[in-house]
Amino acid sequence: MAIRQLSETLINQIAAGEVIERPASAAKELIENALDAGATRIEIATSGGGKGLLRVSDNGSGMDAADLELAVKRHCTSKISDTLDDIRTLGFRGEALPSIGSVAKLSISSRRKDSAGGSEIAVSGGKFLHLRPSASNPGTIVEVRDLFFATPARLKFLKTEKAEAAAITEVVKRMAIAFPGVRFVLSGTDRSTLELPATGDDHLARMAQILGKDFRDNAIEINAEREDVSLTGFAGVPTFNRGNSGHQYAFVNGRPVQDKLILSAIRGAYAETIPSGRYPVAVLSFRLDPALVDVNVHPAKSDVRFRDPGLIRGLIIGAVREALARDGSRAATTVADGMLRSFRPGFQPNAYQRPQPQAPWSPETSPSRPYQAANTGFAERPQASFDGLVTPTARSEPQPQSWQQPAAVPREEAPQRFPLGAARAQIHENYIVAQTEDGLVIVDQHAAHERLVFEAMRKALHSKRLPSQVLLIPEIIDLPEEDCDRLMVHAEGLGELGLAIERFGPGAIAVRETPALLGEVDANGLIRQLADEIAEWDTASGLSQKLEYVAATMACHGSVRSGRRMRPEEMNALLRQMEVTPGSGQCNHGRPTYIELKLSDIERLFGRS
Repeated sequence: MAIRQLSETLINQIAAGEVIERPASAAKELIENALDAGATRIEIATSGGGKGLLRVSDNGSGMDAADLELAVKRHCTSKISDTLDDIRTLGFRGEALPSIGSVAKLSISSRRKDSAGGSEIAVSGGKFLHLRPSASNPGTIVEVRDLFFATPARLKFLKTEKAEAAAITEVVKRMAIAFPGVRFVLSGTDRSTLELPATGDDHLARMAQILGKDFRDNAIEINAEREDVSLTGFAGVPTFNRGNSGHQYAFVNGRPVQDKLILSAIRGAYAETIPSGRYPVAVLSFRLDPALVDVNVHPAKSDVRFRDPGLIRGLIIGAVREALARDGSRAATTVADGMLRSFRPGFQPNAYQRPQPQAPWSPETSPSRPYQAANTGFAERPQASFDGLVTPTARSEPQPQSWQQPAAVPREEAPQRFPLGAARAQIHENYIVAQTEDGLVIVDQHAAHERLVFEAMRKALHSKRLPSQVLLIPEIIDLPEEDCDRLMVHAEGLGELGLAIERFGPGAIAVRETPALLGEVDANGLIRQLADEIAEWDTASGLSQKLEYVAATMACHGSVRSGRRMRPEEMNALLRQMEVTPGSGQCNHGRPTYIELKLSDIERLFGRS
């Protein structure tokens, strides 16, 4: 078969298959052109999910007739010259307009600001129709009709009009976050109008327009630099999370990107702070020498390749974790809002709740009093305490007392002196109620102590071997032989955490030492859970990369349990340690450790304000 040259129209249609995958792809390319032209106002109108009509109007620099004639030809651009090492614009390939014109009905009207009149060019299915004078305002209007009419097979792969319209909306949102000084308006017969006024230099205000007003109250500023790569933006506190990663935005030199390296680094930065299946909210912007990043990986230009990916990953994880340590311990305001909603008349929790199984009666499972004044002493088994995370001695059980007014808080525990206030009561033997200067705080004692133990273990990991306590009689745990093999592969790493294990025959593990930080610990349950978790990893991978995860598991097993009665000094010691511990606003699984209610919120519930 003889080789022949493809026609220009067919070449453009082949290119369009990569550049213009769906209406949202066309919208992205046209908005990028408007931004590169210096527009401060961009209006997008659609119908049929962008398949019937896509119109983008801007007040940018505009084009004359000669520019229009070249604009619809492949690889004609004003944005680069002879090199790809210094790309500072969103577009540069010169493929978008000819690709759109090859598969749709395209018309462009444009006028330069210093010109008396404008021009219009039209292309349909790759065929030139006309180039003529036109009465136009300064700027450019690009109108795309009947997208993919020239390639009907592509239409079959598009989603519903609603889904395609939503994809265009997402494109506009990403562009709007990257350019807060530009006013965006998205309208059409298939949608309600979305107006995003310009916010100038107030990037957080623009983010609030896109991510919701709650983001402003729950965002932590990111500002870091490493080897001439700067990272700025905002990241949500861990308890301000979402059900998917759609609320994570990344920009490289102003270009919106969806890069797996960046998304993976964000996930790693929030490790042990967000529940499984939940995702943080973050907006990160990178500035670096264009020569250090390749934006020409794919015609859609949404993927990038960094020259030093390790540097980028380390910068993200370090900057986000530093910000969380600095200001991430507070609980999300939405947590308190949800609690307030549950108090309001008419609130309906889940319509159906599965009945909880009832355990046989025993002293440990008998119903506990719903409220206990903070000045009452209680007994508890030996357990990790909060003052230095050391193990206290057992105390005797006092006789039950009737409810009484809590004693006055000692002067050194005055609420106004501490962010988390002073303990006033323990309710349902799990929640500490503390009074602050302007409200109250409710603390989940198990979740909070779990976080404190984990942070102590993580800190010790980077300095020395964790102290351990020797068991008088080693605990023998029967396990499948393959689980024993996995555990022994990582015995040295577990020893660094204070957990000393030995092989005890082919199907058993002997536990000789446990981490001192954990106090009394269920060694059997801990070893079995560790065996299950290690089985999920590749056994060839180094445990050094997983030590923090192991520490989190150990912390959960060694933390004060729900149902344990606490003395006032223990409650206050827990509050004081929370105030100085990074990430104490959420447990290792990402759940909030406390909820804060302002006095004004409480008064509003009672109609006093």
